Order: sequence, then structure tokens, then C-alpha cells
Amino acid sequence: MADKSPNILPSLWSDNPFADLRKEMDQVVENFFGKNKMLSVSEGESFLAPSIDVVEKDDQIVLTAELPGIAENDIDISIQKGVLSLKGEKKMETKDDKDNYHVVERRYGSFQRSMTLPSSVDEAAVTAKFDKGVLTVTMPKKPGTAPVERKIAIEKQ
Repeated sequence: MADKSPNILPSLWSDNPFADLRKEMDQVVENFFGKNKMLSVSEGESFLAPSIDVVEKDDQIVLTAELPGIAENDIDISIQKGVLSLKGEKKMETKDDKDNYHVVERRYGSFQRSMTLPSSVDEAAVTAKFDKGVLTVTMPKKPGTAPVERKIAIEKQ
């Protein structure tokens, strides 16, 4: 029997079909690793989450976030009780109240992402730079906390 349902294409005006999946995956990660162990979208926030990379080096941890279309003064970075928070807002640019938008695919709104910092991070030395829509947060490690490699000899029997 032939399927009589119409051939429905995704609408340009629909919400991001992956938003719910992303929220569910964030919840799975939080449940496995514990809340705030990984970067995640805050509860109740609109789904506007910047893409990030977190790289650990011997002497520092570097977080890089893509924030296209967001002004530097619309970004807030803070550390409180060992938690690094990145907040921001992407504002919709309107030039005229008479503009008649037909398609709006870009996302606007606020976001908040948080990460529990390891105890090895020197919170007082954290710095941030913003260049061409890319935020780089450098988190130096405290002196003497770099991992030390020790060779272990294999005993002969």
C-alpha cells in the first residue's frame, strides 16, 4: 500500500531540529560526569550555545569559544567558587520598525555556560582576549601542579 502522507520538507521557519537532542545529550553528560563538570547550556536559557574547545597543556588550560555577531561588551566572564561562567547575549540588529522579515534563521538571545575548574588553576591569573568573534580564556595552572612523569622499572623475576 502506498504512503498517502504528503512529502513534507523541513520548514525554514521551524526551530532548530537538533536543539532538543543537544539538550538531552547535555543532560546525559551531566548525569554521567556530575553537574557542572562539563560545559553545558543553563536550565531555562534559550538554545544559543557557542561552540567551544577546551585544551589542557602542561602549564595552562585554554578555552576558545566562537561568538560570531556578539559584541565584546555583551560578554561577561566570571569565576565564583571554582566555577568559570561565560555569559553573553546576541542582539538582533533592527534598522527600521517597518522591516518585514520573511526568514530569520540566525539565533538571537542570551546564553550561559559554566565549567568547574580543577584545583590546579590559578584563578587570580585567568585572562581573556576577544578577537574577530573568537573568545580565548587562558587559565594558568598554579606552580608545581603540572603532572610529573615518572618511569617505573619492570622487575625481573
